[in-house]
Amino acid sequence: MDGMSGPYVIRGSVSLPEAELMWRFSRSSGPGGQHVNTSDSQVELRFDVAATEALPEVWKQRALQRLAGRLVDGVVTVRASEHRSQWRNRETAAVRLATLLAEATAPPPKPRPPSRALRRLAIARTRRRRARPSGGRREFDDRT
Repeated sequence: MDGMSGPYVIRGSVSLPEAELMWRFSRSSGPGGQHVNTSDSQVELRFDVAATEALPEVWKQRALQRLAGRLVDGVVTVRASEHRSQWRNRETAAVRLATLLAEATAPPPKPRPPSRALRRLAIARTRRRRARPSGGRREFDDRT
């Protein structure tokens, strides 16, 4: 991929390996002028998340889980056809893929203590539950 401005960093020192990227080019709809029917400017970039060696195992499992709806046989696909030039569409697709993988491999957020409002709601819920009569433990008076 000569002339590309990669490597595309996912996070930290981990980046998309050029050797594992699969590119496909086709004719794009939209603007193109004289070259509209002759140039293959639409870019489809595929990356095999399941088989990659570039991602740490924890990240890979996270990505497979979070991208499950987008994966086909462990491969994620990104398309770009916004620009007239194939080179710019390649750049866009690669950046889009790197961003997608960065979001998918991000660690889960740290749990936060409940806010005051949530604590108040929980206390109010508990009070309502305590005030409610308990079912099944009714005592009957046989003296009628």
